[in-house]
Formats: sequence, C-alpha cells, structure tokens
Amino acid sequence: MSALPVYRWRLAPEGLATFRQLREPGLRPAGQPVVAQLERPRRRWEPLVAFLYRVDLARPVRPMTPARWAALERANAARRLCPQCGRDAGYRIPTSLGMCSPFAYPDTTTDGGHS
Repeated sequence: MSALPVYRWRLAPEGLATFRQLREPGLRPAGQPVVAQLERPRRRWEPLVAFLYRVDLARPVRPMTPARWAALERANAARRLCPQCGRDAGYRIPTSLGMCSPFAYPDTTTDGGHS
C-alpha cells in the first residue's frame, strides 16, 4: 500500500476537500477512499490531520426521513440515560464519565448523588 500524499494547511490542490468542507454545500464522500491528508502544524503537539476526498466523486447528502429522525431521537435518549441511577440526566452523558454528574462527582453535590 502506498502512502497518502500530505499537504500543508491551506495548500491542498483544487478538487480536494475535507469532510467538513464537503458538508458545507451538502455533499458526502459516498464511500470513496481517502486520497490525501492535510496537516496543520501546532506548536508543541503532533500536527492536526484531516483526510481529503475528491469533490468530483462526492454525492449529495441523503435526506433525513421520519424513520431516521426517530432513530436519532432514540439514540440521543439512550445517551441521556444514566446507567448508575437509571434517570434521564437531561443532557448527553459524556463517555469519559459514563454516568450523570451527581454520581461522577458525589462530593460536589449537596445530596451526594440523587436523593
């Protein structure tokens, strides 16, 4: 397998775009392979990397159907459910915590979790 071409920030050739750049005009990569990568330097860390796709092979984003909206709503509801207490936290629980804030930080709440 050959290595991908690497371009510096703002120096990618015409006709290539990142995923976010494709989304702006309502396009998606449509299963095409990554053709290059873009690197943005940072002072002390590894560079930020973004994959580039060919714009001419991109396709329009598929429209959201009622079934897709319903599936998205169910997925977001599941992300709000705390596995510790079983309550709806009212926000999507971060995967880094894995539980709602009162259980993740019991010393900072007045009731030490839920009452």
